[in-house]
Amino acid sequence: MSDPYQPLKNAFARYTTGVTVVSCLPKDGKPVALTVNSFTSVSLEPTLVLWCLDNHTSIKPSFDESASYAVSVLASDQQAVSNRFATPGRHDVTPAESETFATGSPLLKGRLAGFDCEIVARHQAGDHVVLIGQVKHFDSRDGAPLIYSGRTYLTGTLITD
Repeated sequence: MSDPYQPLKNAFARYTTGVTVVSCLPKDGKPVALTVNSFTSVSLEPTLVLWCLDNHTSIKPSFDESASYAVSVLASDQQAVSNRFATPGRHDVTPAESETFATGSPLLKGRLAGFDCEIVARHQAGDHVVLIGQVKHFDSRDGAPLIYSGRTYLTGTLITD
């Protein structure tokens, strides 16, 4: 079966992005996460970030019922983490691999940076929903980011403050 969107996907693959894992704590108390490359900053005052969630992903209901999300910016040594949370059916987050701050949504250990956010707006946009969050806690450390381009993982340059 031919994918009618393949040429468009090929064009998008030419854009280099960072790699994040976005998580939430749904009402059932079992945190879930998925790999995302649509994360971006929106505003410094107030501090807002956004990312886009596919309406067809199996864990969308978890994000629909959650009042918050957390974004873990992956370090260059976390390719296996990215692959895991990009795999359908492998979205559960364990307490051993995460930590929580203001909202209760888990941030992954070993991350390069983290943003714990309260959802302030949701906007339907085509086959995705845009989730805008106000940052309630953030952190970062020195290191090289995991980046993605041309359907391949790469290592970014060392970032220090």
